[in-house]
Amino acid sequence: MVMDHEKQRARYIAGTEGAPPVPPPGGYRGARRQQAPAAGAPLPPTPGATATLDVEKKPANALGWIALAASVLFALILLGTLVAGGTDILYGVTMLALQLVVVAVIIAALFSARGRMLGAIALIVTILFNVATVGGMSALQTSASGNYEGVKSDEQKHEEAYPAIKGTDPQQTLSQQSLEEVRAQSDALFADIRDRLTAEFGFTWVPVGDEDLRPERNGYGGESMLVEFTSTGWATNEPIQDYAQKLDVMAAIDDVVLEHGLWDLYSFNDPTNSGIDPSMIAKLYGSDDPRTQNTWEYYTENYPDPLRFYANIYDLSKDSDGGFLTARQAQNARTGEPLEGLQLVVIASGVLSEADRAEFEKKLEEYPGFG
Repeated sequence: MVMDHEKQRARYIAGTEGAPPVPPPGGYRGARRQQAPAAGAPLPPTPGATATLDVEKKPANALGWIALAASVLFALILLGTLVAGGTDILYGVTMLALQLVVVAVIIAALFSARGRMLGAIALIVTILFNVATVGGMSALQTSASGNYEGVKSDEQKHEEAYPAIKGTDPQQTLSQQSLEEVRAQSDALFADIRDRLTAEFGFTWVPVGDEDLRPERNGYGGESMLVEFTSTGWATNEPIQDYAQKLDVMAAIDDVVLEHGLWDLYSFNDPTNSGIDPSMIAKLYGSDDPRTQNTWEYYTENYPDPLRFYANIYDLSKDSDGGFLTARQAQNARTGEPLEGLQLVVIASGVLSEADRAEFEKKLEEYPGFG
């Protein structure tokens, strides 16, 4: 048995010359193992360690509050200027100087331990609302509205108030038909045409749209005292699809317009006399042959007076691909006009109301040499 133990020990100590001897069986007398502390027991203090003291939080200093208040106040000033439309003020020296002062205060707050948090908030406010961002919004607003009052000189503002139209002799405006005269003549013209065509072809009629008065621009960036007049239109309830009947209808209308002092009717859609390229006629009227066109457009005027008269015939039977029907249905949805048939309308540009004539002449005295 002793020999067996010696052999087993020899396996562990073989080749260990010079190493300290292994402990005897059972260990050295008096030796004790390190005992781990019981669960939940406090650890003994480590020599040299110091206890961590709770640091009392201190409130932000005045510099942080000043930075925040300055950034918010400056943002409100910028927004107020934006609402007032002062684009030029936003890009002025005063605003830029105020912006620099606010930035300087914010930077000082960021370098202060007690003002850093409020300084960071002030910095965010300034990034969102500054001369560049608010000024850009103001410029877009000014561009969309066309209101450039703040950046215009007195001379430009004076030109904007010009009552007539640039390039047009105001005396011609005064000598031509007034708005009221154009309206009266168009009403009489429509009445006579309706009576004539009803008597000859049995047409019935329906009004289309409402009268429209659109202010005319004066060519200097403002509005003149003149308007473009568009009459209420008139349309037949019956379609006109026969080629010969179309010619007869236009001939009857031509007789009436001549009686009212207008020139002969002129056909835009007929390539033999319109002067428009046949390929363009085909695009506008569905074909370059009046026999197969879906639209006829005739025109006349009473130049040098401003009245312009249009007579159009829409014919769905000449719609080759359904596109014309779709367009007419969309127009019908907007105005309620019949899908096809004859339509009449009068347009007059640059007309002056008799009620504005005296004021127009008075304002012209302030613009010698304009026109």
